Amino acid sequence: MKKIFVPVLASLFLFSISVKAQQPAAAPAKPYKYVIKGGHVIDPKNNIDEVMDIAIDNGWTPSMEARDAQPARPGTNGRPDRPAEPARPAVKGTEGHIALVAKNIDPDLAVQVIDATGLYVTPGIVDIHTHNFWGTNMGGINYKDGPNGIQPDGFTLRTGVTTVVDAGSSGWRDFEKFKRQTIDVSKTRVLAFLNIIGTGMDGKGENNEAEIDAQKTGEMGLKYPDIIVGVKNAHYGNGNTGKPDGNLVPIREGIKAAGIMDGIFMLDGQLSEKTMELFRPGDIFTHIYGRDLMNEDGTVKDFVLAAREKGVIFDVGFGGSSFTFRRATPAFKAGFLPNSISSDQHINSMNTAMKDMQNIMGLFMAMGMPLQDVVAASTWEPAQEIKRPELGHLSEGAVADIAIFEVRDGKFGFWGNDGYVDGTKRIVNEITIRGGNVEYNLNGRIKPINLPQPPRRAHSDVDEEHRPALARVPVAAQQL
Repeated sequence: MKKIFVPVLASLFLFSISVKAQQPAAAPAKPYKYVIKGGHVIDPKNNIDEVMDIAIDNGWTPSMEARDAQPARPGTNGRPDRPAEPARPAVKGTEGHIALVAKNIDPDLAVQVIDATGLYVTPGIVDIHTHNFWGTNMGGINYKDGPNGIQPDGFTLRTGVTTVVDAGSSGWRDFEKFKRQTIDVSKTRVLAFLNIIGTGMDGKGENNEAEIDAQKTGEMGLKYPDIIVGVKNAHYGNGNTGKPDGNLVPIREGIKAAGIMDGIFMLDGQLSEKTMELFRPGDIFTHIYGRDLMNEDGTVKDFVLAAREKGVIFDVGFGGSSFTFRRATPAFKAGFLPNSISSDQHINSMNTAMKDMQNIMGLFMAMGMPLQDVVAASTWEPAQEIKRPELGHLSEGAVADIAIFEVRDGKFGFWGNDGYVDGTKRIVNEITIRGGNVEYNLNGRIKPINLPQPPRRAHSDVDEEHRPALARVPVAAQQL
């Protein structure tokens, strides 16, 4: 009887520890995770442009990586035997939301208080033209699984960007690899336009008409409607076919594919009367200031104005060489401003004139756009363009994606491939909140800056294999 009792008791002990470890943490005593105090809130959707406070609920929880099955392990150094454990699937985290926007929210209601005095508080930046399908596939100018794409988290959160839309780096053939490799493992929200070319932007096949398949592209969009926002065509001449108007083939098929998935079509291509006639209301022409949209007399071409009247969206897509002052300056004088501001950020553009979204936003301020309009063109407007009305605003109940930044006064310069403009203001991001959790904090304007760590568990409670996983969870998450 004794031989049976001891193992049973040990098993029950381990079982109780396992159950305890899986129990959710107790609800925090305070109703808010953060209160942002004293910042100048700009929320274009809700017409807010004044000093307000924002409270964020405790809804954020971290994602957990999948874990392989663990073999049984004999006890050592006073620790009990560990029985074999089954594999654990990945656990998707949850997002925090905006609980309250009001004057003078009591800071004592929050676990942490963010001092935004003298700073601007806006929705998280939504950049609808990026290239993030990074990888090791070498050869050519490769934005698909290659070195010209960039991992988003290293270049987004520090600049206030919480959502990016990869602009056609992947086609239907390799989107799922892009999803596994980048989208699923990024803190930044990564959405995507599928390339109408099935092989995507591999630097080799973007003129391959045989790779155009509207049906398969549309079906992939239907499979992942929460990620894929539409279809893009880029870098397609006449498909090396010599056909008259061969460049219109992928546009027609791209629009067809976008229709199948109820998505948006984006074009990086020729700005012409023929292309604009094909566009539907809501379709996007990117690189607008890299194309000849103006007449010699300084007026906007009639077909461009007609397209805007029809509802076509004109996006910046700054990139490495897709913004020119010789086009943008007369367009601004004529009142033709962009619907949305985007970066076209990739390895070849990020260290040139473009740099990042906060730099481009400063450039457009230097060209005469008010800060409020620049914020709208970088948040609420692009969110609507990609049919994601849940993003780009600070409504109560909305996901807590927030940028907190300083607008510095001084003498600054903004340049492009063909010119330069003086500026007196530059945006410098201070804090980025993604999904209700601070993911970037420049100057530590949070009190308390570090939360108390929970008591360290005994070796018999958490073994060494589990300890690194616990260490990856931010202190705030462990506390809450």
